[in-house]
Amino acid sequence: MKCPFCGAADTKVIDSRPADDNSSIRRRRQCETCGKRFTTYEKLETIPLMVIKKDNSREMYDRSKIEAGVLHSCHKRPVSPQQIGALIDEVENTLFAMEEKEIATSVIGELVMDRLRELDEVAYVRFASVYREFKDVNTFMEELGKILKNRPDGKKGEKA
Repeated sequence: MKCPFCGAADTKVIDSRPADDNSSIRRRRQCETCGKRFTTYEKLETIPLMVIKKDNSREMYDRSKIEAGVLHSCHKRPVSPQQIGALIDEVENTLFAMEEKEIATSVIGELVMDRLRELDEVAYVRFASVYREFKDVNTFMEELGKILKNRPDGKKGEKA
């Protein structure tokens, strides 16, 4: 492992443990040359997942696309970067656990929306409005009506 500070190839592992999501190993390393410390994550390389787009074209799965959509949806919402990372990790774990190696964008979008609905209703509506291509205010109102109808507490304010 090369040191990101000085480029030396001689580093040693100081600490090693499973990462928070249990799908990777977190290693704390120290450079033998400059003495600086840094963290690396090791993740099992899997068979590439192909995404079938709406126009039936195919492309490699790209985590950053989901991340960008979720980040945009959660802008100025009380959602931490850790919660966003955990949400994306959950979606990825579900995707990679599926037996198919070609997944439609609709499946990915629905998984993201399910997780966002639980995390933050406003972020969910923002994501859904882009993903489902809401055409007008009535479509927004229908989606908001579904959210309010499905609340366990029956309240129309913030989540309890």
